[in-house]
Amino acid sequence: MVKFSKELEAQLIPEWKEAFVNYKMLKKQIKKIKLSRIPKQQQAPQGDFGYSIFDSIRLLTNKFFSSSDNNKQNIIQVRRKMMEDSEEEIYETELATLFSEEDEVHGFFGRLDQELNKVNQFYRKQESEFLERGDMLTKQLQILLDLKQIVTHRRRKNHPSPRNSNVGSFHRSPDQSSNYSESIGESDETNSEVSQMDEVISTLAKNGVNFVNSATRVKTKKGKPKMAMRIDIPATTPTKAITAVTSILWEDLVNSPIKDGYGEFINKRKIQYAEKMIRSAFVELYKGLGLLKTYSSLNVVAFSKILKKFDKVACQTTSASYLKEVKRSHFISSDKVVRLMDEVESIFTKHFASNDRKKAMKFLRPQVHKGSHMTTFLVGLCTGCFVSLFCVYAILAHLCGIFSPNTESSYVQAVYPVFSVFALLSLHLFMYGCNLYMWKATRINHNFIFEFSPTTALKHRDAFLMCTTFMTAVVGAMVIHLLLRAAGFFPANVDAIPGILLLFFIALLICPLDIFYRPTRFCFIRVIRNIICSPFYKVLLVDFFMADQLTSQIPLLRHLETTSCHILSRVFKTHHPETCHSGRLYMEITYIISFLPYFWRALQCVRRWFDDSDVAHLANMGKYVSAMIAAAARVTYGRQDNYIMFAIVIITSAMATIYQLYWDFVKDWGFLNPNSTNTWLRDDLVLKNKTIYYISIALNVVLRVTWVESVMHFKVGLIQTRLLDFLLASLEVIRRGHWNFYRLENEHLNNVGHYRAVKTVPLPFRDADSDS
Repeated sequence: MVKFSKELEAQLIPEWKEAFVNYKMLKKQIKKIKLSRIPKQQQAPQGDFGYSIFDSIRLLTNKFFSSSDNNKQNIIQVRRKMMEDSEEEIYETELATLFSEEDEVHGFFGRLDQELNKVNQFYRKQESEFLERGDMLTKQLQILLDLKQIVTHRRRKNHPSPRNSNVGSFHRSPDQSSNYSESIGESDETNSEVSQMDEVISTLAKNGVNFVNSATRVKTKKGKPKMAMRIDIPATTPTKAITAVTSILWEDLVNSPIKDGYGEFINKRKIQYAEKMIRSAFVELYKGLGLLKTYSSLNVVAFSKILKKFDKVACQTTSASYLKEVKRSHFISSDKVVRLMDEVESIFTKHFASNDRKKAMKFLRPQVHKGSHMTTFLVGLCTGCFVSLFCVYAILAHLCGIFSPNTESSYVQAVYPVFSVFALLSLHLFMYGCNLYMWKATRINHNFIFEFSPTTALKHRDAFLMCTTFMTAVVGAMVIHLLLRAAGFFPANVDAIPGILLLFFIALLICPLDIFYRPTRFCFIRVIRNIICSPFYKVLLVDFFMADQLTSQIPLLRHLETTSCHILSRVFKTHHPETCHSGRLYMEITYIISFLPYFWRALQCVRRWFDDSDVAHLANMGKYVSAMIAAAARVTYGRQDNYIMFAIVIITSAMATIYQLYWDFVKDWGFLNPNSTNTWLRDDLVLKNKTIYYISIALNVVLRVTWVESVMHFKVGLIQTRLLDFLLASLEVIRRGHWNFYRLENEHLNNVGHYRAVKTVPLPFRDADSDS
């Protein structure tokens, strides 16, 4: 049977862990009580004679009468008191004379009262926040419904001209850079229509939307009041930002006079976006209410279990009276959360699911698919196939003499880049699978941090399956390529196989069919698009996390460029294959690829500084600028081997490495805190063994200086050079996978410190006066 402490640890909400009952600490208090009572039990008086058969009967009789007497008297009394500085209730336990001389019992009930007060205060705070959020969402929904009524009414009465049939007339405010306004102009409405519009406007005003100059609204020539209401949609994707620049995205809705009565239009697309945002906000609210309900039920079970343990040790029945007060406390007696959950269900079913409760529950309570044993079987099958095919490939390559001096140059140039691309990608997927496994084992909520959907998010077995599938397909293609080459087929046709394999996987990546993890593939494409368009939108954590991964895959990007060059030269005959390894164009592309991921990451830092006004983002940008300079110096040194360039490479690379190590340890991982309770680490650690953290620090330092090999210029053969480059690239991917765990651990602990367990969805409607 699983102990309750482990069951509680497995079921509690990780971000609210500190707000739960400290069950382990209370168990230690009970153990102290038990140990303090052992000497008293050993000092029991013993007579001169042995035990008789009546002693057991006498003991049972005394125990029965004493227990009935104890039930009659109040052993403990739990009193409620009001705090002087606030209106919150706190609980204090007064012990009867039975426990008056036992300090351990006093300490236990003192800590129990503290835990009960802590749980109550946290529950009250979260409950009030969710209730306030619920009221705000109700008002937002009512505004949305009123706007839909306006749209329906105007479409019925008005017939917009062709120039206003697709988009509205937009006016940009001169004092704002990211918010726009869409005007709702005059129309030839009758007096009854004006009165209906005034009624809708008054309804909107009652629901919290204040209009510009609401007290003395300016009226148009037709007697219709101007109104200003803002729909705010944060630019979180490049599409929204770019369309905002082109005056197609979200803007303010302002009723301003437009000559000839044109321009009165509310974009239907904007209403749909607002509806989607409000729907997402209701889903997150319902999720938070469910977490709070779970928080309440787990804590009441914890109090019940710990009180039963105390009764067992103290040989008294105190649990009933204290547990009665626990059940009267606010976090149990309050039914506001349950009622709000019912209201959210009914509202969501009516307005967002067309009165289909089953459909609504799919949004509100999404079912997380459990891992299939078939996935595990396929991982093992693909792993076995990969190992077997790799052994076959090694044997065939040796028998065919493919790595002999006469043939190794052409073969390595054709095969090595493609093989390295998929090998490095598969290694990165393997490390990501290890990250997913460790995050799950340590209860780090990576889906919440990355804002992934739990129903479609990749699991560690899925990552391992993708990794092994890639490598099996690639090594199988290499075996076929080697057999055809040895059989004497035309080299130009045979060398097209690696390129065809690459194009096949690119086609699979963008395939619209729901096969091979389509949500994950499309999410990857979307994040890459976000990275490329970094300056135009607000940077999310998943965006700069993926950009950091790209900085570790610069060798992969170089191999991808070489592979593309060989495909064009050998298949399409656009140029000579030798130009893929030398020439001016090759050098220029190499420079661009060497610092392009750092450039994207630096742009993200600039955008985050622009949004948050935090100077730390500019300091982070300096790290990537130094990395760009060091990368450019190493590429130049590879072409111009002299002492001046050697000194420049050493200086720039050393400075960039020190900068990166400082940022890794202090900012990304939160280590090197001299005042921490854990020496030179941080106060809170997820892993229990602190030695692992110290080993990780040393390992990160070693793997950060692998660039030293690139400036040593060892004189080895072509095959050895390629293998050494692949080894160093693999070490960087391993370092990045190792870095990922501690980076997300630090982010998770920040969420725990602020009790962030539910995503706050921005709402579309706000007052226009709030800008001033």
